[in-house]
Amino acid sequence: MPRFCILIVDDQERILNLLGVKLEALGYEVVTASDGVAALEQAQAQEPDLIVLDLLMPGMDGFETLKGLRAFSDVPVIILSAKGADAVKIKSLQLGADDYLQKPFNPDELVARIESIRRRIETAVMGGEPTLRICSVDINFAARRVLVSGEDTPLTRIEWLLLSELSRNIGCPITHGELLTNVWGPEYRDDVEVLRAHISRLRRKLEKGTNGPRLIRSVPKFGYMMELPSGQEV
Repeated sequence: MPRFCILIVDDQERILNLLGVKLEALGYEVVTASDGVAALEQAQAQEPDLIVLDLLMPGMDGFETLKGLRAFSDVPVIILSAKGADAVKIKSLQLGADDYLQKPFNPDELVARIESIRRRIETAVMGGEPTLRICSVDINFAARRVLVSGEDTPLTRIEWLLLSELSRNIGCPITHGELLTNVWGPEYRDDVEVLRAHISRLRRKLEKGTNGPRLIRSVPKFGYMMELPSGQEV
């Protein structure tokens, strides 16, 4: 079985070496890049299972690299950045990052976050019925494929996991903490802003052209739920 491959992107050689040694000692395959252009080339050539991406790099910064990456891949991305402002974190998530860790960081915390994402990749299997139709949205769980008004609509890994949780509990509200725990892990159960950013992106994809009520409803001060249209049964 091929080893779980991680691409580390940072312009500081010290960080590349530190993380490379640590992750390889834990059994991961590691490839590195020191700028955004090289990162996109490595992502296409190596097809890593996860990317650790620095934001502050000369030339193409992390934001532009992430935009370029999302044009062809939904690989999980953990952002590393010396910028700790909430606006920077939210922008990273809105552009498609899965997680965010501020520099200076504890390497052991980064490893824990990597392993949390890896567990969810390896166990992201949805049980139950192979397909589900809600309004004009068709969800094929076996193929991990979503059609909106007959149009193929790619989802990122996080979006798919959120959709799986919500559709598994149609008509039942799920708390913020439950969604965060089930999708990201218990260490993220209080990070509601992360959840809101990803729910917003998922809504935009699912509700385009539906001409009806929202499929994913906010439950104030509680969480989210997926609703069926009046008269429709699962």
